[in-house]
Amino acid sequence: MTLLHAGWLLGSLFGVGLALLWLGLPMNRRHTLADRVLPYLVDQARPSTLLSPARSGHRWDPVVGPWLARGGAVIDRVIGDAPTVRRRLMRAGQAPDVARFRAQQVLAGLVGAGVSMALVALGWATGRIGPLLGVAAIVIGMVLGIVVWDQLLSRRASAREERMLTEFPTIAEFLALAVGAGEGAVGALDRVCRLSHGELAGELRRCLADARAGASLPTALGGLADRTGLPSLARFVDGIVVAVERGTPLADVLRAQAQDVREGGRRALMESAGRKEIAMMVPVVFLVLPTTVVFALFPGLSFFDFSF
Repeated sequence: MTLLHAGWLLGSLFGVGLALLWLGLPMNRRHTLADRVLPYLVDQARPSTLLSPARSGHRWDPVVGPWLARGGAVIDRVIGDAPTVRRRLMRAGQAPDVARFRAQQVLAGLVGAGVSMALVALGWATGRIGPLLGVAAIVIGMVLGIVVWDQLLSRRASAREERMLTEFPTIAEFLALAVGAGEGAVGALDRVCRLSHGELAGELRRCLADARAGASLPTALGGLADRTGLPSLARFVDGIVVAVERGTPLADVLRAQAQDVREGGRRALMESAGRKEIAMMVPVVFLVLPTTVVFALFPGLSFFDFSF
C-alpha cells in the first residue's frame, strides 16, 4: 500500500504538471477583447521596458504573475471586503494595492498547501492518512495560509499605529515649540520633518509634500487622518485645521492636544496593568497556592497512619 500511495501521488503531480504545460502553450492562450483592440488604440510607440524604473527583476513574473492575478481575483470574489483591505494597507504604511495583496495571499495559500502536502505525503507513507483526509488537510492548509496572511496585515497595521501613538506626544510638543518660536504651520511641519524620524514623521512628510504640491494644509492634514485609524490623531488634525481656519493660537492647541494624548496613554497603561493583574492571579491560584497548601499540610499528615 505504501508503494501504491507514493505512485498515486507522483502520478498526480506529473499529470498536473503536464496540464499546466498544455494550458501555457501559445496556441491555448485565450485572447481577450482588450488584447485584440488595444494595439489599434495606442497612438504612440510603447517605451522600452529596459528604460522603465519600475521594471521587475524577476524573470518568472510574466509566467507566474497572470496565475497569481487570477487566483487573487478568485479570492477577492469569494472573500470580498476590498475597501477594508485597502484601509488596512494604508494603515500599515503600504500602497493600497488590493490586487497585489490578493496575489500575496495566493502565495501564502500555496505555501500552506505545500506544507500540508508534505505532511500528508508522510502520513500516506506510514499508512495513517487516507486520500479523503489528505485532500481535506491540503485544502485546510491553503485556507489557513490565506487567513494567516490577512491576520498578519492587521497585526502590521496595529503595530504601526502603536508606534505612531508613542511618537505623537513628542511630535505635537515639537510642533508647539516651533510655532511658539514664530514659525508658521507649514514651516513648523518642515522643521519637524527634517529633525525627526519615525512613522508619524513619515506621514507628516507626506502631508508636507501634498501641501507643497498645491493642496491646502487642511486638505493635506485631512489625508493624514484618513490614512490612519487613530482617533487621537484625527482630533489632533481637526484641532490644527480649526486653528488655521479661524486664526486661533496654534501653539496652545498643540500643547493641549499633546497633553490629551499623554493622558490617554496613561489611561491605556493603567487599563493594561489591570488586565495583567487579573492574568497574574491564574498561576498564583492554580499553581503557587496549591503547592503552599501541600507543603503546609504534608508534615502533619505524615504522622497519621491511613492503613487499616
